Amino acid sequence: MQRRDRGLVQALGLPLAKRVKDSRVLVVGAGGIGCELLKNLVCSGFGSGYTQSSDAQEEAPVPTLLARTPGIVLIDLDTIDLSNLNRQFLFRKQHIKKPKAIVAKETASQFNPTVNIDAHHGDIFDSQYDVDFFAGFDIVFNALDNLKARRHVNRMCLAASVPLIESGTTGFNGQVQAIQKGNTECYDCNPKPVQKSFPICTIRSTPSQPIHCIVWAKSYLFPELFGTSEEDSTDVAVTDADNAEEVVKLREEAQALKKIRSLMGTSEFARAVFNKVFHDDVERLRSMSEMWQNRTPPEPLTFDALKADTDLVKTGQALSVQDQRVWTVEENLAVFCYSLDALCNRAQAGEHTMSFDKDDKDTLDFVSAAANLRSHIFGIPANSEWEIKQMAGNIIPAIATSNAMTASLSVMQSYKVLKSQAGKNEAMAKPTANNSLPTTTLTGKDDPPLGGSKMVFLNSRSTERVIATQSLGQPNPRCPVCSPTYARLLIPKESNPTISQLVSELESKGYQRDELSISVQDNVIYDVDLEENLERPLSELGVNLSSNDFITIMDDSDTPRVDLVLSTSPHTEQHGIPQIEPAELHLPPKPAPEPTSDDTNGAINDDDEPIEEVAPISQAKRTEPNGNHVQIDSAQPSDVAGEKRKRDLEEGIESTQKRAKPEAPAVEARVTADEGAILVDDE
Repeated sequence: MQRRDRGLVQALGLPLAKRVKDSRVLVVGAGGIGCELLKNLVCSGFGSGYTQSSDAQEEAPVPTLLARTPGIVLIDLDTIDLSNLNRQFLFRKQHIKKPKAIVAKETASQFNPTVNIDAHHGDIFDSQYDVDFFAGFDIVFNALDNLKARRHVNRMCLAASVPLIESGTTGFNGQVQAIQKGNTECYDCNPKPVQKSFPICTIRSTPSQPIHCIVWAKSYLFPELFGTSEEDSTDVAVTDADNAEEVVKLREEAQALKKIRSLMGTSEFARAVFNKVFHDDVERLRSMSEMWQNRTPPEPLTFDALKADTDLVKTGQALSVQDQRVWTVEENLAVFCYSLDALCNRAQAGEHTMSFDKDDKDTLDFVSAAANLRSHIFGIPANSEWEIKQMAGNIIPAIATSNAMTASLSVMQSYKVLKSQAGKNEAMAKPTANNSLPTTTLTGKDDPPLGGSKMVFLNSRSTERVIATQSLGQPNPRCPVCSPTYARLLIPKESNPTISQLVSELESKGYQRDELSISVQDNVIYDVDLEENLERPLSELGVNLSSNDFITIMDDSDTPRVDLVLSTSPHTEQHGIPQIEPAELHLPPKPAPEPTSDDTNGAINDDDEPIEEVAPISQAKRTEPNGNHVQIDSAQPSDVAGEKRKRDLEEGIESTQKRAKPEAPAVEARVTADEGAILVDDE
């Protein structure tokens, strides 16, 4: 036994210390939490492999984990930025622009050279990181900064039946949660808060806060000039509740910007854009006198009246680095012209479609200058580019101590998870007299979920008790992510199976052909009304046959069972039909739906205008034989079958009418500043 391992053995005991060293773990993310987490795992000996000491005869035999090569696999897509260095301590200035995962491996390996670290500079959504890949680990650690990736890893761990340690921080607060399929609630069992959205009329016509002007510059002006036009964007929706005359005017403004976009690359481009959005459009708003009866009307600006320098581009370039002071109106014009020139050069070089990125200096300069100019027009205080970056990028300050504490708590919870795994392995090796599996741990006590792991919180509001815990919640029986039963769909190589072959395989598992529906990514590709799809190959209906895709099977019988989710996986056989593994499926009955309520919760902003804070309703789409998609409103994906069964086939309703999307209630058009919920660690 190495000298550095003696403290670990004294603290954990030899059996658990050996399992820690023989473990194989996956760390997703190498940012603020990920760096601290990797350092802790390496210093604790995870994945280093157990080495027996010279006193082996005195050591008790220790059962091993599954036969896996010990090690730590680290995956991260990002590269190192200057702003990372104040809290991600595995990186130095010379590492800027290098892949985080690769540099983190090189630095962390110096702490403990015996640990086997496999670094991947890649996207966790890549097809190579499929269910089989996740199944090769004893524990998965999440150290991510966005909701989409967290939900993806959560689902992959559920499908692979691998414990997940989920963690995150928000300023001084943080939390750690252990998750395992069937034993605890998953990441999606409880709804997550979503990003606020603002009425389009507030953004485009009556801003009253700096964030309104920032969203206007980021989500309207920038995309119209350098990205996706409003007509093609999904961020803005116009409904019957909007003022028809105002909608027409807004569309006319977008069309005018399209024409100005054709001037890109000429000397008149900056002048034309400025006068259009800061003078002509503002004059149109001023002409609507009824809008300004109780408000101060905006004051338009003109390019020539503000121009105080012959070389605005050069002046703006010098000002753009002064990002922590508030620029004057004239200085904002210079930065506006400089950023516009830089973006035009990029567009002419082949970058035809650009999107806003808080770490892209050109796009940040443009949004900051445009937002401040608009703020001046409406009498709203201007902000420094540093402050605008935080609001436009939805940055919540990352605190290094919070990251360090959260990472250490994640490792503490992993000890309990490994101990519970080892207890089960040893208990399973000692069956009872009637060959049934024992229901207690090696200590004789009832086995708590994941070895007694807790939900752990960092609470900055309490100075007496910074760390608080609570028991892990039970799985939500109506959760659309963890309530289904997961299985694998083995697809022979070089084959393209049809819906009919999949339905035949499902019939062998007890499904009735006319009482099931099949969906992929919320698209219904087969049910009793889509018999035309039976002979169509799965690949034509949106199924990724290679790997990393999910097919949901819903039982529409009178006594429905829980949904079956199949993860696609290539098979070694060259020919044959798709097969479901395991061969025997145990699908419990689906719980009765909860009663619905018409009550809604809302919030009011400073202008007494509603702000949407309710998570968006999931929508399933039916894939017709011609490939078109028809929306079906649904409270959650698992309710699609119930909605389908509500159609009255005896009334002779035409199939095209039955498949049409129900008319949605009129709501005000909204533009969302950004996708996602609470941002946890800005990198």
